[in-house]
Amino acid sequence: MPRKPANVTPSLLPESTALQPLAERMRPRRLEQMVGQRRLLAPDAPLRQALEAGKVYSMVLWGPPGCGKTTLARLVAHYAEAEFVAISAVLSGVAEVRQALAQAEARYAQGLRSVLFVDEVHRFNKAQQDAFLPAIERGIIVFIGATTENPSFELNSALLSRCRVHVLEAISEADIVVALQQALDDGERGLGALHLKLHDDALQAIAQAADGDVRRALTFLEIASELARDGVIDRDTLTRVLAERTRRFDKGGEQFYDQISALHKSVRSSDPDAALYWLTRMLDGGCDPLYLARRMLRMTVEDIGLADPRAWRMALDAWDTYERLGSPEGELGLAELVVYLAVAPKSNAVYRALGEARRVVAETGTLEVPMHLRNAPTKLMKELGYSKGYQYDHDVQGGVALDQQCLPDVLDGLQLYAPVERGLELRIKEKLDALRAARARIRGGDKA
Repeated sequence: MPRKPANVTPSLLPESTALQPLAERMRPRRLEQMVGQRRLLAPDAPLRQALEAGKVYSMVLWGPPGCGKTTLARLVAHYAEAEFVAISAVLSGVAEVRQALAQAEARYAQGLRSVLFVDEVHRFNKAQQDAFLPAIERGIIVFIGATTENPSFELNSALLSRCRVHVLEAISEADIVVALQQALDDGERGLGALHLKLHDDALQAIAQAADGDVRRALTFLEIASELARDGVIDRDTLTRVLAERTRRFDKGGEQFYDQISALHKSVRSSDPDAALYWLTRMLDGGCDPLYLARRMLRMTVEDIGLADPRAWRMALDAWDTYERLGSPEGELGLAELVVYLAVAPKSNAVYRALGEARRVVAETGTLEVPMHLRNAPTKLMKELGYSKGYQYDHDVQGGVALDQQCLPDVLDGLQLYAPVERGLELRIKEKLDALRAARARIRGGDKA
């Protein structure tokens, strides 16, 4: 039988809400008031059932800003009838952590439970994260960490092994509209007493501008309500409130690496529309354009290679163009480059050949250079046979000494480079196949 949570706890109803922003006042007090996160909080979801039964456990909540991480942590404490203690890894150090743990231990000695919520937990270093482990193991605290970064990369394995990771998703526009409507209707905590009037698509416009962040949406609505004339939020007011909004982007976090990965793979997949979209997304989010120029040069040498050597020169020119022009004009050069790279023929043949060459070098060690390929600047070296038998290719008919061996004896016949049948490499392949076949015939072996 699910336990019935207490009606009110200090963690859910602060003593005074007069100065609190709308987003804080409208923070859900019960699970059914939360919008979004149906996968985790549907009536038959394991997490929902555990919370309603008061069976809470340590967890890490991973998701974008404004998706409900802090609210869910507060509700965990609410349904467990536990004290809610919050610290921020941005503002707190070892002293604050120790104080919070000491207070939790004192409550534990009295038979009381504590939920310790650590916001931005990924900003704590290894030693700070380790400080929570004994208290988690002994049951002194129910630990809840919130992070916008991938826990696999940012959190210690020891801490992760003691917590369940729950992935929260950005809130959909439809769910944000529901949250906005709740705020407009609520006369106690929301804006219901103002009897605001909005044009038909106002809530949808706010939800779209919020970009998956409920807190951001409620902030937009609150600002608009303060600018309303005679209780009316008209289109002009809303346009001013929503001007210059930005999309979710973290210059050093997982969203950054996800988006640069999407850009690179769109180029590799020859999809210029997707490549241009991801380039624009990253520029819009504040990514350094010179970083993007460097990455596109890497795409050129890794994925286009000799299929279109012109792309290499174009990548360098686009980089130079941005350095000379700056934003916004220089961004057009980057856009033209990304479209060209996407439609250019692709080859990673040299990329793979270099990897294979490194493997061969590592496995075969220091093989001697064949005597006929060695330089012979002194009389002694000539007497020792250096350069003896070397054929100067320009003096040979056809310009290639086909019977001349250039690899160490144990590697004779090794083939590392296998050009693809695309772009310029198609012609390179035709010539290379002919040379390899001719060498095999002249040198009396079938190594083509």
